[in-house]
Amino acid sequence: MTGQMELVQNFPCFSIMLCMFAGIISSALKGKTAKRINTAVLCINILMSAAVLWFTMRTGEFYVYVMGRFPAPWGNELRVGVMEAGMALFFCVIMLLSLMGGRHKLIQEVEEGKHNLYYILTDLMLSSLLALIYTNDLFTAYVFVEINTISACGLIMIRQNGRTIEAAVRYMIMSLLGSGLFLLGLCMLYDMTGHLLMSNIKEQVTSIYLSGAGGSYHVPLMVTIAIISVGLAIKSALFPFHAWLPDAYGYSTVSSAAILSSLVSKGYIFLLIKIIYRVIGFQAFHDSRIIDILFIFGLMGMVFGSLSAIKENDVRRMIAFSSIAQIGYIYMGIGLGTQVGMIASVFHVLSHAATKSLLFIAAIGLTDVSGGSRKLTELTGSGYRNKMAGATFTAGALSMVGVPMFSGFISKLLFSQAAVQNEGKMLPTLIVLGISTILNAIYFMKTVIRIYTPVEDTEYSTVTWQENKVYAVSLLCFIALNVFLGVLSQPIVDLIGWGLNMFA
Repeated sequence: MTGQMELVQNFPCFSIMLCMFAGIISSALKGKTAKRINTAVLCINILMSAAVLWFTMRTGEFYVYVMGRFPAPWGNELRVGVMEAGMALFFCVIMLLSLMGGRHKLIQEVEEGKHNLYYILTDLMLSSLLALIYTNDLFTAYVFVEINTISACGLIMIRQNGRTIEAAVRYMIMSLLGSGLFLLGLCMLYDMTGHLLMSNIKEQVTSIYLSGAGGSYHVPLMVTIAIISVGLAIKSALFPFHAWLPDAYGYSTVSSAAILSSLVSKGYIFLLIKIIYRVIGFQAFHDSRIIDILFIFGLMGMVFGSLSAIKENDVRRMIAFSSIAQIGYIYMGIGLGTQVGMIASVFHVLSHAATKSLLFIAAIGLTDVSGGSRKLTELTGSGYRNKMAGATFTAGALSMVGVPMFSGFISKLLFSQAAVQNEGKMLPTLIVLGISTILNAIYFMKTVIRIYTPVEDTEYSTVTWQENKVYAVSLLCFIALNVFLGVLSQPIVDLIGWGLNMFA
């Protein structure tokens, strides 16, 4: 029994290394073989992440995995608890479903000789995300932030046309700006504390914080918190740092759009949450007042992202602008500065990841039966021509609006409950939450009405689910995942609260 437990504790390290080695091996293989290896790696990681989640839930505590058997500060560490294992499992599932849903378009969107490169990039992407989830070392986090940036840029520009190259360059410029700020903040933390390990940094930061405003490092600490927060906010496309997002999501391959929107920005947000709890300390972060700036930007993103989506006539860019609003929700919850608000934000990370990838995958099915056009005016009746894609898009739209039975409803309910418990921020939160919900209903329901408006004598083809069973299975799994989050939300909310307490 002891040996089995020790084996399970190795799985986080195995999962990161497995993805990296898969990328290296795939570089010498053809596209079909690289695809099989990528699928196998994702399935194995799902099983390993589920085993780690079961282990941490059973023991009820986190554990530290020492890399190479060298203790800190010479060695590196992974820290594994309920939150990390659950998020790793969720990210692997979303990536697998996203790749399944967009695989049939990869042949058209990417040159055949670059198919293996595409799967190399997804392997590196998953490796970096898992490392950001598990690492207990800030410099290691920075290294994998850069790997994440490079792989995301490659996933955008691998579809060779002018818009994707422009989008990739814009993404790279903004992302490197965010990375630079994050590295600057990391260097300042190291200068103040002399450590890179999160737990060791927190001990020193707590001492600096308790010294009060008269302490010699109090002001630099507040500046460092602001720099790190802004750097990760830029990388996760918080308003007003979102200029790169619409083109990056709107013109990349369908699988890339689903992965970028549902996982990449969420990886940076999860890293910020780790830093808040395990590096800075929740109370010190709250008292730095940067939390109020994130709150204001979150509220602005909820409104301006939705207004941009309403004006958009391209269905994929509309979904992309919607992501700006949903990221605003997450930062608004963080900005509330309470445990309940943080739980709501983490749950919305899951909800948005499951729903946004669903919408991108469903939208490609609607455009395929509309002559390849992405204009809303050309999608009239497409819900009848591709019934599976139409039903899935409708389910995603209902979730974004906040209809009961779907995950989006639980998110908005949790945000409302968190707002009520914060008197100072209750009124603006509830008002903007109501306005955002109305705006969500305007552009999503407008699109649903459009795709189900009957049209006569259409020259477009009709598609049935039997013609692409893998695509249909991925859509059904996305709907099931969304309903699961909406119906069985309480155990998940309890698990998130448990995980945040382990963080603290």
